[in-house]
Amino acid sequence: MWRADGWKDYEVLDVSGGEKLERWGRYILVRPDPQVIWNTPRSSELWRRYDARYARSATGGGHWSAHRLPERWQVRYGSLTFHVKPMNFKHTGVFPEQAANWDFIQERIAAAGRPLQVLNLFAYTGGATLAAAAAGASVCHVDAARGMVAWARENARASGLEDAPIRWIVDDCAKFVEREIRRGRRYDAVIMDPPSYGRGPSGEVWKLEKDLYPFLELVAGVLSEEPAFFIINSYTTGLAPSVLQCLLETVVASRFGGSAVCGELGLPVTASGLTLPCGAAGRWIRG
Repeated sequence: MWRADGWKDYEVLDVSGGEKLERWGRYILVRPDPQVIWNTPRSSELWRRYDARYARSATGGGHWSAHRLPERWQVRYGSLTFHVKPMNFKHTGVFPEQAANWDFIQERIAAAGRPLQVLNLFAYTGGATLAAAAAGASVCHVDAARGMVAWARENARASGLEDAPIRWIVDDCAKFVEREIRRGRRYDAVIMDPPSYGRGPSGEVWKLEKDLYPFLELVAGVLSEEPAFFIINSYTTGLAPSVLQCLLETVVASRFGGSAVCGELGLPVTASGLTLPCGAAGRWIRG
């Protein structure tokens, strides 16, 4: 388990009955979490004095209630600053468990001892992009959602990285990678957080279990001769972390050597001392 335990502006206060009680800076949120299948006493008064709660609907989707939040606010992780706001489908624009990967990214960039070109695919609001840029790498940030790329650029400005060597690309990730291969452009590290399910710009269907392996083979074509690291994240229910390790061993380690490891990403729970599992990750390093 890779625990994101370096936060000061974020905290999982408690978990119970399918929900987690969180502190985002000065604001208290309650959000559903399918991993919390146990039901323990909710002794904290904050379970009843939250600033906003996202409740799922029996007919699908859900809504925020008792909404006492600003339109957006900021949280910090180390030198990085992120804009947070309540969104549809319970999200806030930051996945705090990914901080465990941000630390790993910065460690690998520092250990490389050379300038690195990093490709971040399905890059969302830019947590991994900012971590890599802050560590001194040049980053290509790619996401198909224009609004997410704009949000990531705002996070970069808030983090003092507006002049960092970051290319901001709004594009379908597969099509972008295909063009980079034709251009002969290469990267020393890749980070990807592909969705479980989605549709491409022409209506083509993406399903992780079917499409991740051929996509990974495609992306391996933009790796440099001596790549430093490769990260795959997954929030797909039922996909074991060891599957990500097998993929990295099969596609990346078989060509470049090195080794792959897998694990769950997790967040410490203050009330119980437990670690809340939050997704899977596979990491490959050259040596």
